[in-house]
Amino acid sequence: MYNAVTDKIKQGLVDISGRDFVAYTPEVLEKFASDETEDLKFLPEVVIWPGTVEEISEIMKLANREKIPVTPRGGGTGLSGGALPVHKGIVLGLRRFTNVLEIDKENLFAVVETGVITETFQNMVEAEGLFYPPDPASRGSCFIGGNIAENSGGPRAVKYGVTKDWIYGLEVVLPTGEIIRPGGKLLKNVSGYNLTQLIIGSEGTLGIATKAIVRLISKPKFRSVLLATFNDPHTACKIVPRLFHAGITPSACEFMERDAIKMAEVHLEKEWPDSDAAAQLLIEIDGNDEEKVNEQIETVGMMCDENGARDVLLAETGQKVENLWALRRSIGEAVKSKSIYKEEDTVVPRAQLADLFVGVKEICKTGGIRSVCYGHAGDGNLHVNLLKENLSDEEWNTKLHPLIVEIFELTVKLGGTISGEHGIGWTQKDYLPIAVPEADLNVMRKLKKLFDPNYILNPGKMFAI
Repeated sequence: MYNAVTDKIKQGLVDISGRDFVAYTPEVLEKFASDETEDLKFLPEVVIWPGTVEEISEIMKLANREKIPVTPRGGGTGLSGGALPVHKGIVLGLRRFTNVLEIDKENLFAVVETGVITETFQNMVEAEGLFYPPDPASRGSCFIGGNIAENSGGPRAVKYGVTKDWIYGLEVVLPTGEIIRPGGKLLKNVSGYNLTQLIIGSEGTLGIATKAIVRLISKPKFRSVLLATFNDPHTACKIVPRLFHAGITPSACEFMERDAIKMAEVHLEKEWPDSDAAAQLLIEIDGNDEEKVNEQIETVGMMCDENGARDVLLAETGQKVENLWALRRSIGEAVKSKSIYKEEDTVVPRAQLADLFVGVKEICKTGGIRSVCYGHAGDGNLHVNLLKENLSDEEWNTKLHPLIVEIFELTVKLGGTISGEHGIGWTQKDYLPIAVPEADLNVMRKLKKLFDPNYILNPGKMFAI
């Protein structure tokens, strides 16, 4: 289906972006053969770092004409294999697209290139008293473009939503080389199909975003954090919807079971308060009214205490707040360092989170694979980490697939789906029919064919063609 990258094509890429920005030595190719998705590795044939949208357009025209697969690459922090060149070909890196082109303080928008690191952008707008809320765990190294491709979320999604809620316009290069610029600095816009929202979350399969128009808000002046510990994870999960019924919308509401906390302690060599508790909720309230923030955090603490909390601890200083968040954000890396693992990104309506957690634990116990769970309780997003530990390769390979299927079937039965923020990519595409009806998948395939008639852009991702 695809052609190899010949010396002639390599020279064509050099002619487009310059010799300094095209590489095909084994040392460089090795660096782009993997991302943060477990232990997968696929070597590309060439890597290119274009510097302008016009260069990307010319690269895509060349690749489309020659039927060469192209895999867009941001920070390489993905967890579903979305940036893996599974069909070899060209890896197209966006590391040169690093400009924040405008911060429009009057209209509360920014225009940013998609190679900008998310945290760098957040720090820049916060220096202006503004706020860009999406905060994926990898925000210190992931690119805005990767966030757009995966529709990334994070702990603050419970109050502020995910990437799609903050992107109002894009500049996109299509697989055929055409450049489109849907959307704009507009809070209302129903002039035709919403192509901006179609591209967001499409995992780099429909186009390569090079520029984004991003909505901003004023930075909340105050925030308060508490840690509630529990003897029973089910009790912890059940409290979460009650907070919303009481009229409180936390800016973050994180769930962690004991094993996750213990692994984070070892990984960071720091102690976590009451780490022997079976489960914990990390709850944050933010806002511009200090008195209201304090009232709400006090109400949250009382509700936890009245509904079975073992202890409620208020982070009394900014440093304690940062320490708690550092430990929470380290859990993913801590689990990864413990064992070969497989992470699932299940999401259900938040009132069903307790049932999901209990069901996952029962499935894993019966299936003979240890699980470690944590995630975003406020939006029902549970990260289920399955650990190989002392299992033989044969046992692991035999048990893993049917266990994942059972977890996903439970998730869908509870009204959920198989990925909340990590995407489908390469690793989850075979499971997608569990969550998405065939009629829906057929529409997606038709869209892919329309945008990418030769299937050259990030092929092999999301669903089998």
